[in-house]
Amino acid sequence: MRLLAPLAAMALVVAACNPSESGDDTTTTADAGGTTTTAAADTTTTEAMDTTTTEASAEGPVAIASAESITATFLPKCTNIAVFPQANEGAEEAAAELGSDPADFVGPADCGDATGQIEFMTNAVTQGVDAIMVSNNAGDELAPSAQAAADAGIPVVSWDSPIPSAEGESVFIAQVDFDETGQVMADMALNILGDDGGQFAILSATPEAANQNAWIAAMEEVIAGDAYASMELVDTVYGNDVFEDSVNQALALVDQYPDLELIMAPTTVGIVAAAQAMTQEGLCEEVKVSGLGLPDEMAEYTLSGCAPEFALWSFVDLGYLAYFTAYGIATGQIEAVEGQQFTAGRMGEYTIEADPTRDAGLRVLMGPFAVYDETNVEG
Repeated sequence: MRLLAPLAAMALVVAACNPSESGDDTTTTADAGGTTTTAAADTTTTEAMDTTTTEASAEGPVAIASAESITATFLPKCTNIAVFPQANEGAEEAAAELGSDPADFVGPADCGDATGQIEFMTNAVTQGVDAIMVSNNAGDELAPSAQAAADAGIPVVSWDSPIPSAEGESVFIAQVDFDETGQVMADMALNILGDDGGQFAILSATPEAANQNAWIAAMEEVIAGDAYASMELVDTVYGNDVFEDSVNQALALVDQYPDLELIMAPTTVGIVAAAQAMTQEGLCEEVKVSGLGLPDEMAEYTLSGCAPEFALWSFVDLGYLAYFTAYGIATGQIEAVEGQQFTAGRMGEYTIEADPTRDAGLRVLMGPFAVYDETNVEG
């Protein structure tokens, strides 16, 4: 039931934490066409929001509690990559804790079909679900269907990968700070290449993946600094999160750039594909692999020295937090407004803040990063 009545339990709140890092008092919004505007004329609305969030901050975060069961759609980029069923496990855990039905886990079978999510989003709106949780793989092509959901009163909570324009999106659950992702990847690359540096290339997922593009842009900004002057980014290619395509792209990079020393893959499919390709071709001494990967999939390559370092976060936790947030909004316990504080079960306290990586939009920052090497990859 969409926009269920707020619970009396909303008044039972505890001490605040995770204050917003944004110091910008202006409010940006995206209209139905995706145009970003500054809400200078909405002084009354802004002041009312500020008053509400100030009072909420003074009282503490809302503890999201069990209300009525909701219907929801949990829409990953695709269903055949391990991290997305893991995220759904977290969403199912949250639903069980809240006494709600689990969300329908649906999506394209293949991440290479970047616009395949649009049909699933449209179907969810037609079905009149109470909430949609989506890891966006279609860039702003998903925005019109997300806006249709918003117009129907359905909160759209993105997770893992946001809608770049934020059109139709209530809030984005960011696994980690995207700028930090760029820093971590740059530091891993420098550690692997050493002081002498060298050439490296990026093997990404799809060209439309907003999270991948933001991480790559953040890394490019970091390596422009003097400390990374010895590193040369020679190319960025896309394996579409399809294993065979990613293997072929990795091998093509080696053929095209004979002095290549590292493949950085900020995708769990790409990093395994690159590591396997370098291993099978006997190239691990010449070309190392790093990026974002799952420990159980990367352990053999890390222990062999082919992929000395990589990083990731918990997708189970990400799905759990996405469901709690969507449930809180759908049941009227919290609002998708800057400054809203809430407690999400075992995950603890969070604050909705302006997303510093987009011109418009809100985010909840989960964290933290974990960097894996031979000392901890086996747990």
